[in-house]
Amino acid sequence: MIAQNGKVRVIAFGAHPDDCDIRAGGVAAKFAALGYAVKFVSVTNGDAGHQSEGGGPLALRRAAEAHEAGRRLGVTYEVLGNHDGELLPTLEVRRQIIRRIREWNADIVLAPRPNDYHPDHRYTGVLVQDAAYMVVVPDICPETPALRKNPAFFYYEDRFQKPAPFRPDVAIDIDDVFQQKINALDAHVSQVYEWLPWVDGKLSEVPKDPVERKKWLAASYSDSPTPAIRQTLEKWYGAERAAKVQHAEAFELCEYGSQPNEQELRRLFPMLK
Repeated sequence: MIAQNGKVRVIAFGAHPDDCDIRAGGVAAKFAALGYAVKFVSVTNGDAGHQSEGGGPLALRRAAEAHEAGRRLGVTYEVLGNHDGELLPTLEVRRQIIRRIREWNADIVLAPRPNDYHPDHRYTGVLVQDAAYMVVVPDICPETPALRKNPAFFYYEDRFQKPAPFRPDVAIDIDDVFQQKINALDAHVSQVYEWLPWVDGKLSEVPKDPVERKKWLAASYSDSPTPAIRQTLEKWYGAERAAKVQHAEAFELCEYGSQPNEQELRRLFPMLK
């Protein structure tokens, strides 16, 4: 179903207006640099994710941050109106997901796995799984034309071990766009410099100077690839290059969508060539 110009179309779902950036900001930047169409969708509006703000004003603030992050990455960003902390895998939200995948004419769909510490993350994973087959069923959401071929669905990397650990089927070297990813995360001021440090008890560690603050942010997201991801990097890039990679984003192929072989995966992820 790849577009006539040969360029795949990518849509990524996150529960909150910074989740896609954290898990796929580097890959999105690489797709965008190649002229590919990428869309980030936040399934909730993030209106509960702050220690001293909330409701409509916080939702507006986070939407503005998301759109600025999207601008910095070169991707489209949409924030849905579902409330933060209250997401459930209902039919109505499933329809929202189905419509977005169809409207984007997606070849690749990215989402969290349905096992996670946060219920919004878990249910975002469930919702995208539940949409995986339905996007090709014409009588479901008939006002939005069904796709003629199911996209390939992928999970973001996570560190949760039960019921099964993350399996990196694809791993992308993002060293050349890591600073661009950090620049996008930097736009989510309410989260990366306020809410998340407060939750972790590290708010006092956040620098006030913008330059130093961004360096601090980069250090916070500089985890080396896991051994499993390093092994997958070797598969796609060869051992010599894989050994040099400092930052990577990895994805697990979901069983519910299209099942591309290795050649097709290289076509879907052209940065692997």
